[in-house]
Amino acid sequence: MIKNYLLIAFLAVSFQLFSQETYFLVGNNFTKYVFKSSEGVMTTQLQSGTGSAFEMGYSFPVKNEKIYYSIGLTLNDYNAVAGSQSESYQWETKYIGAQNAVSYNFTLSNNFQLAVKGGVNLSTLLYGKQNINGAVYDLKGQDEFSGLFLSPFAGIQTRYRLNDLGYLSLGYTFSKSLNPFNTSEEKLSFNTNQILFGIHFNINEN
Repeated sequence: MIKNYLLIAFLAVSFQLFSQETYFLVGNNFTKYVFKSSEGVMTTQLQSGTGSAFEMGYSFPVKNEKIYYSIGLTLNDYNAVAGSQSESYQWETKYIGAQNAVSYNFTLSNNFQLAVKGGVNLSTLLYGKQNINGAVYDLKGQDEFSGLFLSPFAGIQTRYRLNDLGYLSLGYTFSKSLNPFNTSEEKLSFNTNQILFGIHFNINEN
């Protein structure tokens, strides 16, 4: 009987350990640009660039501690380079956004969880520079970089519980960022592979 009570108490605590939470994520973006215009795709070969990724937000369960909904603020660098023997290009951009996501959690053990997640991010250009053969240009006036970018994403995340206060996470996501409101002839999208390390703090209800 005592063992049963201890088991029930342990399960109740475990449910709370993964209840409401605040979280902070940091990592890297590996981004590939896709340019299109009335003349076709960019002839100079584009290469992937790397940049920082940050996210902070709030998450809470919406169904029996398995499905979670999260909202957050993001700051992402979407960078790229391109070049040939006669030309060189470099893009450095920083986008600030709001993100909504839903995740489904699988319990692997008392301390480990695996989450499959998907959602959408809405972001806008905060900083942008383009370097062409040593000359630097501001990207804020360029329609293909400005405006509102829509970024659907999907990914996977592993979580390790530290104690009653929270846990650590390591995750991967893939996203495709589009600018559906850009009416100019030049179109731009970002294909981004993202690696994020996170720390999560539980907010247990009294």
